[in-house]
Amino acid sequence: MASNGSSVLKLPEIKFTKLFINGSFVDSISGKTFETRDPRTGEVIAEVAEGDKQDVDLAVKAAREAFDYGKWPRKSGFERGRIMMKFADLIDEHQEELAILESLDSGKLFLHNKVIDIPGAAHSLRYYAGAADKIHGETLKCSGEFQGYTLKEPIGVVGHIIPWNFPSVMFLSKVAPALAAGCTMIVKPAEQTPLTALYYANLAKEAGIPDGVLNVITGFGSTAGAALCSHMNVDAISFTGSTEVGRLVMEASARSNLKPVSLELGGKSPLIIFNDADVNMAINVAIQAIFYNKGEICIAASRVFVHEGIYDEFIKKITESVKDWVVGDPFDSNVNQGPQVDKKQFEKILRYIEYGKRDGATLLTGGKPCGKKGYFIEPTIFTDVKEDMVIARDEIFGPVMSLMKFKTIEEVIEKANNTIYGLAAGIITNDLNIANRVSRSIRAGIIWINCYTAFDRDCPYGGYKMSGFGRDLGLHALEKYLQEKSVITPIYGSPWL
Repeated sequence: MASNGSSVLKLPEIKFTKLFINGSFVDSISGKTFETRDPRTGEVIAEVAEGDKQDVDLAVKAAREAFDYGKWPRKSGFERGRIMMKFADLIDEHQEELAILESLDSGKLFLHNKVIDIPGAAHSLRYYAGAADKIHGETLKCSGEFQGYTLKEPIGVVGHIIPWNFPSVMFLSKVAPALAAGCTMIVKPAEQTPLTALYYANLAKEAGIPDGVLNVITGFGSTAGAALCSHMNVDAISFTGSTEVGRLVMEASARSNLKPVSLELGGKSPLIIFNDADVNMAINVAIQAIFYNKGEICIAASRVFVHEGIYDEFIKKITESVKDWVVGDPFDSNVNQGPQVDKKQFEKILRYIEYGKRDGATLLTGGKPCGKKGYFIEPTIFTDVKEDMVIARDEIFGPVMSLMKFKTIEEVIEKANNTIYGLAAGIITNDLNIANRVSRSIRAGIIWINCYTAFDRDCPYGGYKMSGFGRDLGLHALEKYLQEKSVITPIYGSPWL
């Protein structure tokens, strides 16, 4: 269903389009810029500075000096936390403008940005601000006449490479724990969505984060991103994106200084619906699990397995339910799904829909572009999907659901695990024994039972298999930005060991 609604919000002035290096907004050394476009129309929003290797070198130099000689790593955790709290408060003060920029640049729903993503980003800062003064090692019980303890020290200069599907959430979920740990950093936002990253850089400076601690280089992955990953003075990389690019990140690390790498990559997540489930509830979960954020979410439940006992009822009801899913202007509060992020992604999704038809899957609903301009696609559901079909194997990253039938628990566990990915999974059942068995059998980093996309800043998130390694969110995320050092000293004349 398409919306005819239109936005009445006043779009903000685009204030920040230059690179942010060592506390200042500067042009790229080359003077080059690139266009960022509004996916509702395909029209240019702004020209943004295009950073490349030379600019990355400058940003790394600033971050290196800020780490080796600056105040940030040498402040107490309490002092870092106070500044991070101020940063979070500033995000709250600019919440609406940030939400508008995010929608304008990415096609994400304005209401979700304003109510969920932007406040969530601020809360991530507060969560890790509270952890900053609680980073500590442990006392060791040595077997000889020695006293031992460990120290948790900041890893150094970190490169963050973030995706375009959740720009604000990903920016702060990486930056916040790194700041708490005492690191300095360079952020490379996706070229499709650079605007909020630059805005956050300005707020960080206003909050009192010292120059050089947080730098933002806008540009392309093949130039700026590659330079960051291969840089000899970058101590760690945290990357979220495709599995294909994740390989290149690891390769760059291996060929340079063997910097540790954290990867949150692609997914082809299963949602398993058992025959004791409330069908109406299961349908609501299934629709949100794939069509939320226009399917541009790595944990999207693009493979939905329905028990044969309720399969026909499920098909009938989901066909009706999806008719109420509204596609349109993301600034319209009645809309459920905005445009895909850009023309490239739009065309990729449409190609996969054609692959599904070609391979013999049945198109139940959707499958076409909608609207006269922009990158809108109908929510699409295929039935009669076989496991070897391209739409059942590849991460599409769009609003395309593959429905499959199963008979036994053993069968569906095998099918759910029949993928190179292992990011997430969902289980819908009222049987605790089934929930326990299946959740322990599926090889994925997060399992949702009778819900989906239930993220929390205290819950670690990451993948198995080719969905990557390392964890974002939770206190586990701090470990990526810390090194552990052991210190041993002899004990003389102690009455006990």
